[in-house]
Amino acid sequence: MVLESLTNPLQAERNPFKMIFLGLLYASVALFVSLWIFRDQASLVMVFLTVMACIPLFYNTLKLEEKKDITIEKESVLLKEHGKALEFLMFLFVGFTLAFAIWYVFLPSDLLQNAFSTQTQTILQINSGVTGNAMIKFGVFSKILFNNIKVLIFCLLFAFLYGAGAIFILTWNASVIGVAIGNFVRTNISTLAETHHLFIVGNYLHIFSLGLLRYAIHGIPEILSYFVGGLAGGIISIAVIRHDFGTKKFEHIVLDSSELIILSLVLLFVGALLEVYVTPLLF
Repeated sequence: MVLESLTNPLQAERNPFKMIFLGLLYASVALFVSLWIFRDQASLVMVFLTVMACIPLFYNTLKLEEKKDITIEKESVLLKEHGKALEFLMFLFVGFTLAFAIWYVFLPSDLLQNAFSTQTQTILQINSGVTGNAMIKFGVFSKILFNNIKVLIFCLLFAFLYGAGAIFILTWNASVIGVAIGNFVRTNISTLAETHHLFIVGNYLHIFSLGLLRYAIHGIPEILSYFVGGLAGGIISIAVIRHDFGTKKFEHIVLDSSELIILSLVLLFVGALLEVYVTPLLF
């Protein structure tokens, strides 16, 4: 009852930047509790514990956004109000990602296998190179886009079936991205140290920043898309629970959710374009 009571949706909307530190706290506590009690399964247990800490926040956010759907008629105002929730949820996700990336960098090597084994395996399975061939690039673009759409569908289904269920998919993605960033940093720091025989804090921070930027370029629109989709599915779920089905209010909620889903698909398309055609040029 301690971690989940640290904030609520209204407080989070007023101070969204605070959610980065809350995300760092949630993920860090989950990681160390997992390594302490469930070491062999820590890579998955830490995701579940992180999700448990923020389920009340996410569920109350869905209830608040569904209430906004009922009371606000103008779509432009409604989207702006949804934007407040999406903003602090994105900051929460950033906090998760930073925590997983930082601990991947600083944990001893003997703990990494336990802490991030499943995430590392996932990265190896989905990590495919992008070449300069235009047709191959288009094939990679299609693969990434359809894979991201599949994740979006999972977010919608989890949010509809379990209310706050989408937060599990998003937290899992944060752990995978955090491990990818952490691996990028560890590899480059190791190479730098061997090449120049030095270890400078400035170089460390520079490489960590590059790691964040590498995944933030396409990751921000993709993750925002998943949050938008999760919000849409969750709002419909709350409306059904409240027995609004078949009313004028429910029609308005479905219309608003449909617009959110369309927005999420547009964001996914932009994210896939950036991942295939922009990120490889910079890194």
